[in-house]
This record gives sequence, C-alpha cells and structure tokens, in this order.
Amino acid sequence: MTITQDGFDILRKKFGKLSQSQVDGINFLISLLGEDKTIIPTQAAYILATAWHETAKTMQPVIEYGSEKYLKSKQYYPYIGYGYVQLTWLANYKRMGDYLKIDLVKNPKLALQADIAARVMIVGMKKGMFTGKKLADYINQDGKDYINARRIINGTDKAELIAGYAEIFEKALKLSKEINFA
Repeated sequence: MTITQDGFDILRKKFGKLSQSQVDGINFLISLLGEDKTIIPTQAAYILATAWHETAKTMQPVIEYGSEKYLKSKQYYPYIGYGYVQLTWLANYKRMGDYLKIDLVKNPKLALQADIAARVMIVGMKKGMFTGKKLADYINQDGKDYINARRIINGTDKAELIAGYAEIFEKALKLSKEINFA
C-alpha cells in the first residue's frame, strides 16, 4: 500500500506543505498498514487520520503535551501518553506490552519508538484495546462511519475533524493502483 505522488498532491492541497518528516512518517505507517492484509483501505485512512490528529500533524510518535513538571504531576506518571495515540496508564502499558511481548512497564518510553508506537496504535485500534471499541465496529466491508470511529480512541472528542482527515487520506489512498477500493 502506498500513496502515489498524486495522492501526496491531494494531501498537500488539503493540509498544506508537508515536511520531509511528515512524508516519511506517512510512508512508514502506510508500509506497515500494507503488510497487514486484514486492514482495508478505509481503515488505513482512519488510522492515518488518527495519527495525524494525535501527533499534532507530525506523523511521528510524540510525548503527551505538557511541561516536564506538569507531566510528572499526572496521576498516571510515568505511564504518560507516548506514541502515535498517546498510550496512558500502567494497566494499558502492561496489557499492550504483554500482547506485543515488550516490557513497556519497565520502559514506557519504548512506546516512542516508531515501530513500537505503530504496533500499539494498529493493534489497539483493531482489537479494541483502548476503549473496547474496535476499528471493524465502525469501518468494515459494509461501510464506514468515520465520525463514530473516534470512539476507538477517545469518545467523540474531535470526531468530525478526524473524520474529515480520514476522508482526505482515503482520497489520497484511492489513487494507488495497488489498493482495491469497493
């Protein structure tokens, strides 16, 4: 699965100039999404839209927003938000680490490594490990509900905004000849 130059033109038209880091991040995530033959293109579009929003458009794993003093004051410190979707709380680090066979409890900052952060995001969204809601509950072969898909990550916070991003990523992905859209 790749985004063609025409696809990147769509992204630039809607999002503005993209830095090389953003392009690299998009390409990295798409390469991983393309390896998972169970992910359909509309799901890939929503995953990309989620990463776009949750990383403040950097398309790189990030640390939850706030100063070091603020983050250390968080009830769930040191299991603060890291990654593409800001994994938080000890229980979530433990569950995800156990699933991925990585000790995220001993070293939560591993969730900042792009490959691990991507696996956390993709597995968490597919399996409903963040909120109990799964990607396929809202986006599947029968249709897509990008607005309610936000429930996979964070209730309905910014649901319409992220749905709009998903539509843009979907258009960009559609231009790829190797992606089969129904």
